[in-house]
Amino acid sequence: MIGNNGPAPMHLLLSAPSSDDLIRLLKAWRFWFLGAVAGALIGTAVYLVFPPAYRGQATVNVDFHMEQAWPQNSDREQFYYLERETRKLEEIAMSDAVINAVVSQVDGGTLQKLRNGKLQLSQPGNGGWHFYADDHDPRKAALLASAWAQAFAQAVQTQVVQPSTSLEHFITATTTRTEATAAHRAVSLSIYMLSGALMVLALTGLGILFLHRSE
Repeated sequence: MIGNNGPAPMHLLLSAPSSDDLIRLLKAWRFWFLGAVAGALIGTAVYLVFPPAYRGQATVNVDFHMEQAWPQNSDREQFYYLERETRKLEEIAMSDAVINAVVSQVDGGTLQKLRNGKLQLSQPGNGGWHFYADDHDPRKAALLASAWAQAFAQAVQTQVVQPSTSLEHFITATTTRTEATAAHRAVSLSIYMLSGALMVLALTGLGILFLHRSE
């Protein structure tokens, strides 16, 4: 419905822009260039004012030795074995004993803080398990990741040799990279710049189409 003051708001929201409007917008290379530059500058400013936390990383090589656990080489049984034991290892990684071992080694942390986003486990499976720790202090982030990986590997080795545990005795966990190396930002500057450019271009593009139709 169109009134004396122009198209109704619902009509503007539900109707699609004309093909001429879209073509003009796509051909406006100055708009895309300046919008991308402005968005990248905004993203950079946000990165500098509110920088992301540093991220430390350590690695533990986990080997399920499926050829020994299932010598008959049944793909289905090996799949369920891998899935079941992976879930057990994930529980060990986030268990009270392992997290408290990290707390005892690195000052200033608590079990609740470490579980609420500071510690992250990446792509667990057969092979390298990456242990990430985020903190605004780069040295502390590196120490947290190293301590977590070492505590996990020790817990797995302890439970494997105990017949009372449900963890398969074929599994091995060996630390391969636990030295407290320099931590890096959890999110890079380029991600901020790209996100800012895309956001500015999307919002201004929609604004141009909307304002042009409302005239």
